[in-house]
Amino acid sequence: MIRLIRTALPSVLVLTLAKPPAEPRHAVVLAPPTTPVVPARTRTYYIAADQVDWNYVPGARDEVTGRPYADSAFLVKDKPRPVSTVYKKVLYREYTDGAFRTLKLRTPEWEHLGFLGPLIRAVVGDTIRVVFKNNGDRPYSVHPHGVLYDKSSEGVPYNDGTSGADKADDGVPPGGTHTYVWVVPERAGPGPMDGSSVMWMYHSHVDEVRDINTGLFGPMIVTARGKARADGSPADVDREIIASFMQVEEQVSWLANANFHPSLDSLIKLGPKPNPSLVEDGYPWFVKFTINGFVHGSMPLAALTMRKGERVRWYLMSSTNDFDFHAPHWHGNTVILNGMRTDVAQLSMMQMATADMIPDDVGVWLFHCHVSFHNEEGMAVRYRVTP
Repeated sequence: MIRLIRTALPSVLVLTLAKPPAEPRHAVVLAPPTTPVVPARTRTYYIAADQVDWNYVPGARDEVTGRPYADSAFLVKDKPRPVSTVYKKVLYREYTDGAFRTLKLRTPEWEHLGFLGPLIRAVVGDTIRVVFKNNGDRPYSVHPHGVLYDKSSEGVPYNDGTSGADKADDGVPPGGTHTYVWVVPERAGPGPMDGSSVMWMYHSHVDEVRDINTGLFGPMIVTARGKARADGSPADVDREIIASFMQVEEQVSWLANANFHPSLDSLIKLGPKPNPSLVEDGYPWFVKFTINGFVHGSMPLAALTMRKGERVRWYLMSSTNDFDFHAPHWHGNTVILNGMRTDVAQLSMMQMATADMIPDDVGVWLFHCHVSFHNEEGMAVRYRVTP
């Protein structure tokens, strides 16, 4: 472009070349950092059904009240008597390999799982392989929710038209081993309203009522493809916590006669009744209202400790019994659940839910079921937020 410029001298014109107007500058938008896609893989777990002793109140203290705790049996036809908080259970436990000689120790961040089975973790696109050994004295199985499986890996005996090898998974005999193979397709991962991961459960299903009350119940977490770390955990979460709100009916456990002295039948004849000092209690002492197998705040506080500002994901689930309706409530902090902010969740039988928290209130806080008699029966633990 040529521009005429008049100078201070008369009749003198200067011709200059002017630069064309600059193109408008646009802001450069940088894409957010992406998580490397973890290649699909087969994740193998060695899990056994083992008979163990489980203490519902380790340390014999009610840590909600801060006082010693002792359990009692209340009977219609006899005076109250002290009873142990230790029960024989059959629990899923993880081993290091297929020899099933060395237990795989839980890391401190997963100590809160209590009597739940080991965490099974996968990413969408993976295959899960569970090598299961039954160290119990009757048939047990491993039945998963959410994932894709053939009939040989369902873990449930019923009239499904199969035979032969497709029935080997239905109930693994004492001392036997079976390998369950589950594929993790897109429909096993997070849905449109979910975050980067979801929880499913697994449990024995030979006799669902008795198997689960005996203790065979565990969690499984599936992370979306492209949102996982190398270990399968969600990359946008700093801390994961699993809380299973479970009504456990010890009188229908396969080990009931080993847990009641001189026998369950002898106690039934004496008329078990609720603790008369509890206003709303409707169940005798052998029906436990637990979080991961802990009652009366007995879960170690160190197991539920997090830092202020961490991205904490809570996975919640419930069990199968007649009053497994629960209202988990966090004191001190709030969560995002189903896209809404709240501090109380709702669970019905065998329901699973995921809630995200960024704790901002430092201190020791109560986490309990807000169904009144569940709370009264001890369905409460404490969690701690540090600066």
